[in-house]
Amino acid sequence: MDVKHTKYTDFLKDTQFLRWQLMPDETLNGYWLDYIKKHPEQFREIQKAVTYLKREGLNKRTLNKKEKADLLNKIQISIREENKIKQIKIFRYSLVASAVVVLILVGITLFSPYWKNENTPEAELIVGELLTSKDIQLLTSGKAITFQDNVAVALNKEGIAEVTEGDSERKKIEIDKDQSTSLIVPYGKRSMLTLADGSKVWLNSGSVLEFPAQFSGKSREIRLASGEMYIEVSHDKKRPFFVQTDNFNIRVYGTKFNISTYCNSPHSVVLVEGSVGLQSSGKKELYLSPSEQAIYSENGTFSTQKVDVTPFISWKNGYLSFHKTPMDEVLQQIGRYYNLSFDFNQDTRLQKRTCTGKIYLSDNLDNVMTTLSLLTSTKYEKRERKIYITNEPK
Repeated sequence: MDVKHTKYTDFLKDTQFLRWQLMPDETLNGYWLDYIKKHPEQFREIQKAVTYLKREGLNKRTLNKKEKADLLNKIQISIREENKIKQIKIFRYSLVASAVVVLILVGITLFSPYWKNENTPEAELIVGELLTSKDIQLLTSGKAITFQDNVAVALNKEGIAEVTEGDSERKKIEIDKDQSTSLIVPYGKRSMLTLADGSKVWLNSGSVLEFPAQFSGKSREIRLASGEMYIEVSHDKKRPFFVQTDNFNIRVYGTKFNISTYCNSPHSVVLVEGSVGLQSSGKKELYLSPSEQAIYSENGTFSTQKVDVTPFISWKNGYLSFHKTPMDEVLQQIGRYYNLSFDFNQDTRLQKRTCTGKIYLSDNLDNVMTTLSLLTSTKYEKRERKIYITNEPK
């Protein structure tokens, strides 16, 4: 039954939606992807609901006894069917009249269980799992246009988007001039966007950008709803450029910078060239200089430091650059890029290792994992959809 909601709180009251986030399956994925295609105008409210669940968990939402029993039964069936599963990490939160099952929120997935191999020692193991990539979506004119491969989108002054998908021929799509358009890049995919004023945006995996077909008025504004982007802003002295995020806004005085707003990492801005001003609610504008990073704190302030910009922007050039970077941070970046989840719950010696060097983002995941193994003196093994990282035998 296709029910239509209007606010994100409606989704939080919808058992189907909670089931989708708690224990997704093919039927639920198909239902909600179809729902988003039919109601693209509600995407932001759905995103708010997902963000709320990431932040607050499901402990403030209740299911009745039958719904809870059905979910537990489904979990138990999935455990029996997976012969390599040792356990599923579930917490039970007690409420006044009932309880709800929630899964730990870690890594790049929503309420997704992490499995351990029974035959590998826990003290020396990090487990990764290949996830299912979703399509890139361009939401405009009340409809969703999907792409299976990475895309390059270029807007012209007439409000037409020229889209190149992989090695396919370029095709033209008319963009709604009256409403904001969204480009949704799921984990495991990347995209590039040329805005109507000529500014160039690179979107990393797991990102959502909202932008107009044309810039009208006295300013140019776009919004990074989530994820990471690198942007080179075209100069226009008469119309300043602004980037909005959930926590702060950026006024562009210069041209090149990177913004990261992933939910499981500190939100930050790294300035490559020019100058930008950062402003959160009620705070004085903070100006950045080239090779400076600003990290946002929950109290609305920023801490700044001088950095080598290369590790922060190398992803757009096809490689990841590390210098004494902790293993869990390395795997987090690789996970985002290749749509992998890694289990960091075990306090192993592997996580204390660091990585120095470059990992080129090949289409072949084995090449990437082999390079990582060499740089960190570890060993990896891929079995079907799982990756097991262990210490290299001496």
